[in-house]
Amino acid sequence: MSDHSAATSPGDPSLIPEAVQRANLWRLSVAQALAGANSVVTYATGAIVGDQLAPSPMLATLPISIFVVGMAICTLPVGALARRYGRRTAFLIGTSTGVLAGLVAALAVMTGSFWLFCLATLFGGSYGAVVLTFRFAAADGVSPGRRARALSLVMAGGVAAGVFGPQLVTWTMDLWLPHRFATTYLVQAAVAAVSAFVLLGVRIPMPSRAEMSAGRPLVVIVRQPRFIAAAVCGAVSYLLMNFLMTAAPLAMHMHGQSQVSANVGLQWHVIAMYLPSFFTGRLINRFSARRVVLVGLLLIGLAAITGLRGADVFHFWVSLALLGVGWNFGFLGASALVLECHRPEEKTRVQSFNDFIVFGLMTIGSFSSGGLLSAYGWNMVLWVSFVPLVLAVAVLMLAKQGEDASLTERTV
Repeated sequence: MSDHSAATSPGDPSLIPEAVQRANLWRLSVAQALAGANSVVTYATGAIVGDQLAPSPMLATLPISIFVVGMAICTLPVGALARRYGRRTAFLIGTSTGVLAGLVAALAVMTGSFWLFCLATLFGGSYGAVVLTFRFAAADGVSPGRRARALSLVMAGGVAAGVFGPQLVTWTMDLWLPHRFATTYLVQAAVAAVSAFVLLGVRIPMPSRAEMSAGRPLVVIVRQPRFIAAAVCGAVSYLLMNFLMTAAPLAMHMHGQSQVSANVGLQWHVIAMYLPSFFTGRLINRFSARRVVLVGLLLIGLAAITGLRGADVFHFWVSLALLGVGWNFGFLGASALVLECHRPEEKTRVQSFNDFIVFGLMTIGSFSSGGLLSAYGWNMVLWVSFVPLVLAVAVLMLAKQGEDASLTERTV
């Protein structure tokens, strides 16, 4: 079935029929759930396996950091693929790297190779870069008033990932001893293969000639205060979520918590990341994307405060849950702001550049969290998180003031 097969609405050639929209939404949500489970496996096991295989404890979280690098370096190529060959082609190439991630990780555990495991997480990050374009794909061919809701409903597929991913680790991690987690990674590869079959039925029109070559220069678009606020807040939301979540499982081990407790904490974190997506779109439409982003940033701050109040299981779990909800509001709100910054023919360039900024900055947090945790402890990781948080709130407020001032000048 070709991407060309999606017929357009007779009223507006940029829209696709509602039946196709619903089918796309369902498939993208299922694929999001399956792919989200893959990411959960990486975050639940990456620092633990890294600690077992790494030549130095300081490198324990390097595999997760390389996962983030894979996301960052693949966002622009994914956008170029989608712009030239269509989103579905980019999706299928991405799922192939997801399969490779699981197979190579299993081989790394079996051979005891730390650097091979890092290669596996690089493939996993490539897959993650493609998966995050699902949210923008859901808005393709949808009327402007429904785009925020379509975007958030696809992300809601991650609720299943929050339930399935940690349980997948718990059920499979000891099935092939002494190669702990090897079976987990083999199942991870199988899940990625299933997601490819689901994505085969997605029907999105091929890029138009205008989308491939027309539109304003990118530098003009990204200089808009709204885009700057969207990129900074999206980056900080994701950076802090990754910064804290990368360190949390290892921090729990350092404080005497079990792997099962860490898996449960991660499970509730991922559910909290995606469950609000069932209504985040409506909140954005009612209160504005900017206000939703602000609430998300404040919730992330509350997560850090909760972590500072104690290091027992309860504090870790509550902190991770608040972090998940904060990420949802901050990241989805920022993504909705991005949709307000470009014309239809500019979408893949602007969206992929936004994601490049988000994941490029996210690598800073990912690389630093493990070292901070090992050298200074969990509380220092939490205190440091307030620095980018304050920066994001300031940028959001300044962008609003700039837009208000510009609007006042035009009406005078």
